[in-house]
Amino acid sequence: MSDTPTAPPPGWYDDGSGRQRWWDGGQWTVYAQSGAAPAGPVSPKSRLVAFLLSFFLGAFAVDRFYLGNIGLGVAKLLLGWLTLGIWHVIDWILIVAGGAHDGDGLPVTRWE
Repeated sequence: MSDTPTAPPPGWYDDGSGRQRWWDGGQWTVYAQSGAAPAGPVSPKSRLVAFLLSFFLGAFAVDRFYLGNIGLGVAKLLLGWLTLGIWHVIDWILIVAGGAHDGDGLPVTRWE
């Protein structure tokens, strides 16, 4: 048995100031909850940047690379033309509707 304390697992905890903040397993993040039910962490990626990249450069999969979805970015870059532009439109709609996720699986929700 080790005497070294282990860090708590990732999750929502009281940070000592009465707020619930997300602990990523090693440090406090900027994510804080003011309500009773925490929704979980969100991506630090900008939804506005992803939207603009998808709209203007979606045919080159720049939006997927920006979000960290490298595998899907390569697939979209190589095979997107086979869908006659539908893949680009679907990605654009996903970002606008709030359904996009980054490479870590976190939802991209911030419009900053």
